[in-house]
Amino acid sequence: MSDISQINTPGAETISARALWTGRIMSGVIILFMIFDGVIKLPPLDIVTQTMAELGWPADVGTARLLGIIGLISTALYALPRTSFLGAILLTAYFGGAIATQVRIGNPLFSHTFFGIYLGLLLWGGLWLRNPRLRALLPFSG
Repeated sequence: MSDISQINTPGAETISARALWTGRIMSGVIILFMIFDGVIKLPPLDIVTQTMAELGWPADVGTARLLGIIGLISTALYALPRTSFLGAILLTAYFGGAIATQVRIGNPLFSHTFFGIYLGLLLWGGLWLRNPRLRALLPFSG
């Protein structure tokens, strides 16, 4: 019988319950943030279109909705264990677009521009902690 504090996957290392839950919490923060981000773009709220205009994006409803749908689909893929790797790649691209937008308009580096990097680190860190196959692929040792 396997220890309840260990998760085993054939061909991959075991993950402690502590690492698994830390990864789930980190991933949960990203998922909740991205759900909020996507949902406010669907109506879209006035603050969304105003902010998009300030960032140099078209302030039309269609663009806001499209970005919201892309973000929500990518988040759903990330949230599902079978497609979490694909979702992580898509969200990384989404964050890359946000970073490029911030660089283009010259926003502050650590508070605005690097925000997408902070989200990406949380996203990949959470996935690495909860996914034994990713841990086997990228075996960071401390």
